[in-house]
Amino acid sequence: MTYQYPPPYPPGGQQPYGGYPNYGPPPDNNLVWAILATVLCCLPLGIVAIVKSSQVNSLWFQGMHVEARKAADDAKKWAMWSAISIGIILLLYVIFIVVMLVIVGTSVKGFTP
Repeated sequence: MTYQYPPPYPPGGQQPYGGYPNYGPPPDNNLVWAILATVLCCLPLGIVAIVKSSQVNSLWFQGMHVEARKAADDAKKWAMWSAISIGIILLLYVIFIVVMLVIVGTSVKGFTP
């Protein structure tokens, strides 16, 4: 597996103070969205989002910045799909109820005791 690490020094060959490149703060791990997606939406997809979001800080501080950004993006993606899936499930439930009401409504009109 090939990793795409950023170059060790910024263009121009000058090192920042301390000799280490400055990558800035770690990316947002989206842990809040992952927990909300787990509790309020789809449990399996939310659990995957929590696992991905918990990997962000540890990867960042190990120096794996590209992998940390990918884990943050994956956590956001899984939380989003969890929210979308509950929306689709609710829409299908409403359609099911409407269809059942239509079927029961047509059968009641033709009923004569």
